Amino acid sequence: MEMKLTIRRVPTVVSNYQEDADKPRAGCGRNCLGDCCLPASKLPLYAFKLTPAKGSQEDAASTKLLVDILLSEWEDRMTRGLFRYDVTACETKVIPGNLGFVAQLNEGRHLKKRPTEFRVDRVLQPFDPAKFNFTKVGQEEVLFQFENSGGDDSYFLNNAPIIAVDRAPNVIAINVSPIEYGHVLLIPRVLDRLPQRIDPESFLLALQMAAEGGSPYFRLGYNSLGAFATINHLHFQAYYLSVPFPVEKAATHKIPLSEDTKKNGVTVSKLINYPVRGLVFEGGNTLDDLATVVSNACIWLQDNNVPYNVLISDCGKRVFLFPQCYAEKQALGEVSQELLDTQVNPAVWEISGHMVLKRRMDYEEASETSAWKLLAEVSLSEERFEEVKAYIFSAAGLVQYDEEEEEASDGEGPTAYVPVKVTPLPVAEGCLVLP
Repeated sequence: MEMKLTIRRVPTVVSNYQEDADKPRAGCGRNCLGDCCLPASKLPLYAFKLTPAKGSQEDAASTKLLVDILLSEWEDRMTRGLFRYDVTACETKVIPGNLGFVAQLNEGRHLKKRPTEFRVDRVLQPFDPAKFNFTKVGQEEVLFQFENSGGDDSYFLNNAPIIAVDRAPNVIAINVSPIEYGHVLLIPRVLDRLPQRIDPESFLLALQMAAEGGSPYFRLGYNSLGAFATINHLHFQAYYLSVPFPVEKAATHKIPLSEDTKKNGVTVSKLINYPVRGLVFEGGNTLDDLATVVSNACIWLQDNNVPYNVLISDCGKRVFLFPQCYAEKQALGEVSQELLDTQVNPAVWEISGHMVLKRRMDYEEASETSAWKLLAEVSLSEERFEEVKAYIFSAAGLVQYDEEEEEASDGEGPTAYVPVKVTPLPVAEGCLVLP
């Protein structure tokens, strides 16, 4: 008999319509993002430039357009009372220590939520129209459409028809339970009802949003199912936080790649001395190069049932990838009661070092040691991480240079490049629950 792992969880309410999602409706009766309303609607439109900014003063001025408009529209929704609490009133501090973890006391985020049975042993699950999804969101929660201008300039229209005639539109909406100032959701091709799974096109869109933001303090994050995504409808999160994330300051070890592999300009490093093991992808001759490599890595993870989180940093130039196993450990009863009592779900923001705490005692007693203790439970073991990394490299077309081979050659003869040895993943132990 198949073992089904579930945990009793309270989902984050990301829309004001979420709690009514399972109530019967006679027709629509409101302006939503569904087929009944959206195609004939007009919404603000942000059209981003075809080529990302290169760092000049002119580019900086043009990318500031997205920053200004997004925050202005977000504050407008705050004025209208669309958020469940005032996140700007939440206490925040930088925890003393080497990495500078950021702690926030956000007591309102876990209130007034309905319990749900959430399955954690399947990263890929079919889209279920009966459950809450973003087509049920009211248009007042949408900031604007987010589409490619097709040219070298970005522009904004206050009122525009749905212009993506050949496909469903991309939209940016508020998260009504925000973690930080400017917290929004990027929902690719909303009417296509895509489940929570990364594909090259959607990941490129997320990189384009980060590049268009043009600020190192504007970051995007992604949580797979099994890694604390609670809505099975494709979305990324984004917000501003004007301090470096601890993971951005962490040491890394660059993984040597073959010359053929390096032609796309993407480099790969491994995090060092950080509580969660992860890979760092950087560069690329184009955004598409970086998007292709990272999305192929993510596709292997989700196709092979490995939960993961992604942080897009440095204006889309740097991507952190974290395979993780906390939810499964939780379902198997392997997480201590002390950590469970914190009610912290270590998703992408927590893993990156922004600790969203729900109890005042945890906030007041927060330390680098306590943050490290929680996040260490998220990480794969070193042995399992190396096995998963080998599969990721193979899926992404990366060939690792064998450093031992280099030492053996002692500089004589041609440089040798060999693929990473890939061994079967063990099923009986660790953090994977395979079909």
